Amino acid sequence: MVSQKGLLFDATLCIGCGACYEACKERNRLPTTATHFLEDRLSDQTYTVVKKRGGRFVRQLCMHCEVPTCASVCPVGALEKTAPGPVIYHEERCIGCRYCMLACPFGIPKYEWRKILPRVRKCDLCADRLAAGRPTACAEVCPTGATKFGDRQELIEEARARLRAHPQKYVPRIYGLEEVGGTSVLLLSDVPFERLGYRTDLLREPLPLLTWQVLQKIPNFVIVGSVLLGGIWWITNRRQEVQRREREERDRRRSFEESSRDLPEPPGSSSTSDLMDSP
Repeated sequence: MVSQKGLLFDATLCIGCGACYEACKERNRLPTTATHFLEDRLSDQTYTVVKKRGGRFVRQLCMHCEVPTCASVCPVGALEKTAPGPVIYHEERCIGCRYCMLACPFGIPKYEWRKILPRVRKCDLCADRLAAGRPTACAEVCPTGATKFGDRQELIEEARARLRAHPQKYVPRIYGLEEVGGTSVLLLSDVPFERLGYRTDLLREPLPLLTWQVLQKIPNFVIVGSVLLGGIWWITNRRQEVQRREREERDRRRSFEESSRDLPEPPGSSSTSDLMDSP
């Protein structure tokens, strides 16, 4: 059985050096930006950022949800939650609908707006490194251990141990343990998480589960709605077909009348004017 991996970020240990930011850029072959790394923001060319908020340095990256909403809304399965933990992206399947961007409760996926064949871009938790038994690039270079890589369950136990050892130091909560069903990226902080820019209004239940529950309770509505939409489609197409046939009939009549006027009179025939002028 594959053990699920994850990250534990401790805001009390982060010194804002930007090593994780640079390591992510190097690993994913992303261009550097003109702005200072603390002023950068998530984009199709930046998968993780470091911000100073609430008097602390804090990271922002894909949370790799246990039941990812981005994957549940994708109509072609371009996003997938894998057994080792990462939510990965299959660019060959993507049709560019961008539903994942709208559905993500953390606002993570970004789009390559400037490219002819754009893709969705985000952190993939260094899935290739995990497959080779290596830690994520960001955790490997962190000089203070603020970003720690390991088995998700072991990281949860580590976070709980820190909370027990220093109850007056930390907010008594592991962010990501229960939010939207849990995430592979976990956070500890000594200041309220909302001051760090993290949403604290999220439900504990996975968002896709709520959607499935609602859909199960309204099958009649779906059926009636489908029939109604089908009827509208049939009426619209029928009207267009009738109009097309009427146009074709008018065109045939006009063509026949024009060709009839151009036909020569048969030999020996006389026009009405010639008969009136004869003695």
